Amino acid sequence: MTDHPHADDDLIERDGVIKRHGPEAFEGMRKAGHLAASTLDMLVDFVKPGVTTQEIDDRVRRYFLEHGAVPATLFYKGYTKSSCTSLNHVVCHGIPNDKPLKEGDILNIDVTCRLDGWHGDTSRMFTVGEVRRKAERLIEVTYESLMRGLAEVKPGNTFGDIGAAIQEYAESQRCSVVRDFCGHGIGRLFHDAPNVLHFGDRGTGDRLEEGMIFTVEPMLNDGKPFVKVLNDGWTAVTRDKSLSAQFEHTVGVTETGVEIFTLSPAGYHCPPWR
Repeated sequence: MTDHPHADDDLIERDGVIKRHGPEAFEGMRKAGHLAASTLDMLVDFVKPGVTTQEIDDRVRRYFLEHGAVPATLFYKGYTKSSCTSLNHVVCHGIPNDKPLKEGDILNIDVTCRLDGWHGDTSRMFTVGEVRRKAERLIEVTYESLMRGLAEVKPGNTFGDIGAAIQEYAESQRCSVVRDFCGHGIGRLFHDAPNVLHFGDRGTGDRLEEGMIFTVEPMLNDGKPFVKVLNDGWTAVTRDKSLSAQFEHTVGVTETGVEIFTLSPAGYHCPPWR
């Protein structure tokens, strides 16, 4: 393991080709995905009013290091944190800070570990105390949109089938799908081909084949889909200040369907945790 999470990335060719992985890669991704999901499980009882997102980030970093992994986001393109913490109207890439969480907040925590050269990437929504039904419903619709997208993952289907399933359900529930960000290929590289859109038309795009590994990570807004990136160069927020939610899984295409590498070992799939 190297001290710098990206020191070996330059040795892997980025050729824009969608990779087909074998059993060794799937085993590596299972372990990395399990660690990433376990990290989010560890935070369930910790996220509450008064806690800061910097304290969450510190816990993520320690947990990864204690389990022989490194945070893939740390030093990635100049990013200086071990997680992304996106609060309320922040769509993604929120930077942890010292501002305390308050009752009624909703929070996406996005973590990626690099374990034995393989990346486990996942994000999940957290509720801070009691939240409004409007916020809870957005979270539920976003989670269901992700799972409907993943239900389309099997050989012979297309990436467009994934995006269409997400968009169809989200818009039927009067939520909008963010277009500015997408899922991505992953494995020994943090970000690889293909781009995985969360909207689109059925039957379009590349066909899914056994051995492909990628993330699906829809971002849904309670208002319009438009976002802007703040001056820090990372934080993306809704232009209309509406609430935003996101869930993310890392998955692999199997002979018969999909393997989700980042399922919660504790069953903490979607809040409120029951």
